[in-house]
Amino acid sequence: MKHIRIGAGAGYSGDRIEPAIELAEKGEIDYLVFECLAERTIAIAQQTRMKDPSLGFDPLLAERMHAVLGICSEKKIKIITNMGAANPLAAAAMVRQIALSMNLQLKVAAIGGDDVLDTLKAGAYISDQDIQVSNLGDKLLSANAYIGAAPLVEALELGADVIITGRVADPALFLAPLIHEFNWAMDDWHRLGQGTLVGHLLECAGQISGGYFADPGYKDVQGLARLGFPIGEVTEDGTVVITKVAGSGGQVTTATCKEQLLYEIHDPASYLTPDVVADFSAVTMRETGPDRVRVQGATGRARPDTLKVSIGYIDSYIGEGQISYAGPGALVRGKLAQAIVAERLKLSAVAFNECRYDLLGVDAIHGAVLSAPALPAPAKSAQPSEPYEVRVRVSARCDNMRDAIRIGNEVETLYTCGPAAGGGVTKTAKEVVAVQSCMLPRQHVTTSVHFE
Repeated sequence: MKHIRIGAGAGYSGDRIEPAIELAEKGEIDYLVFECLAERTIAIAQQTRMKDPSLGFDPLLAERMHAVLGICSEKKIKIITNMGAANPLAAAAMVRQIALSMNLQLKVAAIGGDDVLDTLKAGAYISDQDIQVSNLGDKLLSANAYIGAAPLVEALELGADVIITGRVADPALFLAPLIHEFNWAMDDWHRLGQGTLVGHLLECAGQISGGYFADPGYKDVQGLARLGFPIGEVTEDGTVVITKVAGSGGQVTTATCKEQLLYEIHDPASYLTPDVVADFSAVTMRETGPDRVRVQGATGRARPDTLKVSIGYIDSYIGEGQISYAGPGALVRGKLAQAIVAERLKLSAVAFNECRYDLLGVDAIHGAVLSAPALPAPAKSAQPSEPYEVRVRVSARCDNMRDAIRIGNEVETLYTCGPAAGGGVTKTAKEVVAVQSCMLPRQHVTTSVHFE
């Protein structure tokens, strides 16, 4: 039975590059996929493109391509990536130039059509937070539909060696080569469900080979500093064996695969994608050897009539200041610092919508200690303990940058107007790009394939 091997070269924009090189050199793969586009990433990329029309794609695109293009060309490995972000055409042009500089004659395709900003501006579309999208006005930065595998399959059929996309559903990056290689029909819902399972398992790269999994003493993983990224060995019926390059760090087990299967899944029996409504409820896994897990049992039914659209917009401005206290009494000095800043923000009439006062290492994640689950009472001989050092963090959400800057400034004044022995102040103020989503009838989205 025919099979192909797909390597996952990245699971997010800033992921390591070395594992992708290892996959290309030693993985005996047919495809190398870089999944680098998160929900907010494309909105931030759109901001960059507004400032410079030649940009708006992933900042690590050139470095990744310089690292793998030569190897992939030599070994006939095709590359698929969503690093085009807000500007796939410019990204494809850069990749083509890099290839030419290396004396490589590669067909580079850019996939367009996911940008639906003008459509949403002109319509009465309501977001998942019950806001009419057009009412966001100048705050609206981007609107990109999650498109499916069809235009990528078209590019492969036209001989593309490298495919650069914008907002494509993550599993579709992996589903497209399966449809192309195995000649699956675009309405073979069972196989498309199986292929979507393959994509979902591989899309986060190192997470299925031991990354984001380790918990020393409970789930031990060796070699995380040299973690090997996963390979999906897929047969014509959609069955996949998840593995990795022999000798690389990490591990592939039923436990790592189960965690990834459930990652970001709302309803395992109804996983909506642009290509199919996948059903993972009957999936089975079996270890067939060291770092080899066979996964099968997914199915699917007809795709939705609508596509999800990710909407990026300027939400607010966050100001933050931090300061550290150490030694005896560090905790009470940290609390005093918080109280001083809180009073100062009232006296100086700083306007904010939300404000947090955290002691890092004490209550910054789960809130106040008293709100945490009760702990067993200490033995009578035990002495109450306090942290030897604390770091105060004050952060606030504001409607303008001026007030956001003042948050950090008030923390900084603790140097001369606060408790003893504070140090290491840092302060930041930044614009917040937030994300909402809405549904768009798929007939309003027209995809295209451009060869650079």
